[in-house]
Amino acid sequence: MKKYLLPALGALSLLASCTFLDKQPLDTITSSSFFQNANDAEASLTAAYDALQQVGTYGQDLIVMGEMPSDNCTSTNGDVNAMDKIIWNSTTSQVYNVYRNNFQGVNRANIVIKYVPTVAMDTARRSQIVGEAKFLRALYYFNLARAYGGVPLRLAPSESGAASDVNTARSTQDQVYDQVVTDLQQAIGQMANKQDNRATKNSARALLARVQLTRRNWPAALAAANSVTGAALATTPNSLYPAENRGSESLFEVQFAGNADGGNFLPDLLLPSPLATYSFPKFNIPTAELIAYADTSTANGDKRWSYNGAVNASNGNRVGRSYVSMIVGTGSNNNDQGPFVYKWRSIGNGFNSTDNTYVLRYAEVLLTAAEASNEQNGPATALGPLNQVRQRAGLAALTAASPQAASKQALRAEIDRQRRLELAFEGERWWDLTRYARHTLADPSATHPVTALDLIATQHSTGTAPNIVPGPRDPNYLLFPIPQAELNTNPLIAQNPGY
Repeated sequence: MKKYLLPALGALSLLASCTFLDKQPLDTITSSSFFQNANDAEASLTAAYDALQQVGTYGQDLIVMGEMPSDNCTSTNGDVNAMDKIIWNSTTSQVYNVYRNNFQGVNRANIVIKYVPTVAMDTARRSQIVGEAKFLRALYYFNLARAYGGVPLRLAPSESGAASDVNTARSTQDQVYDQVVTDLQQAIGQMANKQDNRATKNSARALLARVQLTRRNWPAALAAANSVTGAALATTPNSLYPAENRGSESLFEVQFAGNADGGNFLPDLLLPSPLATYSFPKFNIPTAELIAYADTSTANGDKRWSYNGAVNASNGNRVGRSYVSMIVGTGSNNNDQGPFVYKWRSIGNGFNSTDNTYVLRYAEVLLTAAEASNEQNGPATALGPLNQVRQRAGLAALTAASPQAASKQALRAEIDRQRRLELAFEGERWWDLTRYARHTLADPSATHPVTALDLIATQHSTGTAPNIVPGPRDPNYLLFPIPQAELNTNPLIAQNPGY
């Protein structure tokens, strides 16, 4: 499979090396002098894709940020203690890395959008390249807005390194989301219907559905989800992993080549030894609540969470299914026993696994359609897409007479359950919880699943479900703080409330 290999990036890296908004001056080469032919245009797009592999994007910390504070997992590893205990601040490493690397991606996409239209090359491919760059800019900015709220909105590359070129005040979260929507709508008109290992029209449609769901714009979310065409669920959950361009369900993956410049770090964080070359003690432990949740689901026939055996510590053979497995060790190493995440499973070479990371799957699109339809119209029209996901998992289809479909609130809880089980450890659970928290803020009398605000009201107990207690909820923690390093260098930017 072709991965994000980086031709011609010896020069282009000078254009794309960044700290936040690419503040380093470009001493050796200018963007305008680099773009001479089609190869240069392709190389610039590859650089924009390459930012997806960084530690602050889908190489590690964006997934950690989307899971570790949630009710899915816990950890005893000091590297993620702040995320696990919900005690992060402006100097927490994940807060810094996610901000920095997503802005690197923004600037690389901006370079493509500015300069590729001037390159003499095939006009259709040139338009596709710009469309893909707009998709990537939308993805990076969506990650930023969802995590930090309003951020500096820059639609041209930062190239000089001068303060006047990079220091920008924050736009509002809605302004950033509006630009994300605009970029995606334009990208859909320019991108290819199909291509190997790169974003397509369906990638942009699926991301647009996620964006509109996050904004609680139910009609727009439903329309975007329904616009995804030609996609289908994989036959079984087990066939989805490891992620490797898995047919029509995979709408967008981050490609990893398994070498020093393009390897996936996640398996070494999540797998115990000896499956991982360098495993990290108890970096990500599924909570007892989630295991109990899974056990209940499995008793009803759910294939996603069946684990009925153990990994043999000597050779890594495994009995069971994909999402969570068990390993039995001698007790000499704390990392060699108990439940662990098995969605990423390639041993790889050192820290450099070849496993891809899903960004967008058709199962999520169906769950988005179900949620948006339920919120807009109630259960009647939401059961169709929801049942596709349930039945693929081995569960019976719901009907209007099912208890789960008795009301909008009841079906909301069932959709939450299916999202939690289907998308576990793919980096979405925390954002789902914050969306449910905003349900509560908008309608305090409504009944909802456990929300992010509930989780913030207490700290995790290692390996157990959070002990939800009554008390005040601080909505400030629905957003992460702006990194202190950015505040130190940009006098025009203000910190989020509460930090």
